[in-house]
Amino acid sequence: MGVTLLKKLSMAALAGSVLFAGTAAAETRITYKSAKTATSYYQMAVQIAEAVKTGTDGNIIMTVEESQGSVQNVMEAAVRPGNYVFTTPPALARLAKEGKGMFEDKQNPKFADIRALFPIPSLSMHFVVRADAGINSFDDLAGKTMLIGKGSFGAREGAKYLQLFGLEGKVKLADVELSNAGPALKNKQIDGFVTSGSFPAPNVIEAAAGSEVKILSLSDEQIAATKRTKLIIPKGTYAGVDEDISTTSLPVIAYTTTNMDDETAYTLTKTFWEQKGKMGSDNPWWNGVTTDMLNNITGQIHPGAVRYYKEAGIALPASAE
Repeated sequence: MGVTLLKKLSMAALAGSVLFAGTAAAETRITYKSAKTATSYYQMAVQIAEAVKTGTDGNIIMTVEESQGSVQNVMEAAVRPGNYVFTTPPALARLAKEGKGMFEDKQNPKFADIRALFPIPSLSMHFVVRADAGINSFDDLAGKTMLIGKGSFGAREGAKYLQLFGLEGKVKLADVELSNAGPALKNKQIDGFVTSGSFPAPNVIEAAAGSEVKILSLSDEQIAATKRTKLIIPKGTYAGVDEDISTTSLPVIAYTTTNMDDETAYTLTKTFWEQKGKMGSDNPWWNGVTTDMLNNITGQIHPGAVRYYKEAGIALPASAE
């Protein structure tokens, strides 16, 4: 091989290695701690990861990790290095910073480094009843058979609401798995069921497809008594439900820490909002996410995310910066 040809090949190889190194350096990796793999929130995490990869032309790659719950997600924020993103209700992030509640004996100064990025679909309460069961309000649940499930957030909230609204002991609780709610409703084994999920919730879609259903609305007074956040499920979300549903929700926010640099937080937040419309066309629960939900954030927002919101002219809560 001639010296000239060898020199050209060497230069080409060097150029290729420089190009590869530049590409590798441009790629940012993020760990996204979500929920159990069988949940809708894990599906959402995968959808965000795909959207971010698409929206940044592969310059940001998110690895989704399973989680046992929001408390674990927050705990790991104190020890995880690099670009760690996790989901939790704002109340838990606040309790961690204050060293209260379940974090009272797990205090860590690094909880002060938690910063918000953007909201994701809230957990919304659904009180679903058969249209022919004669139930038009919570008072009408007395003497009826309801399925509230066991162990879940929805089951705990359902039991709490029955007590708050004077229905404890007046409603028959069905001993049926929540996964069988649709068939049980159709077969008139139950008059209704309680579930929580990001709307449109798959099990409510299934129930509305198999039976004529109503979804009970809560009054403003009832919502205030629950100490939860008000949420409106738009009419037409479920088959045969032609009125807006006023219910309660548990907001959920995607957080990171100050370990994430401003540019990454800016790009991640900007890409999320730019891709949200496409995500919503494929998975309708994203359509319920709006910039108004930023008001559910009680702590600071990451400066990189703040930069995006200011550029976009989006109002932020006073605690944001």
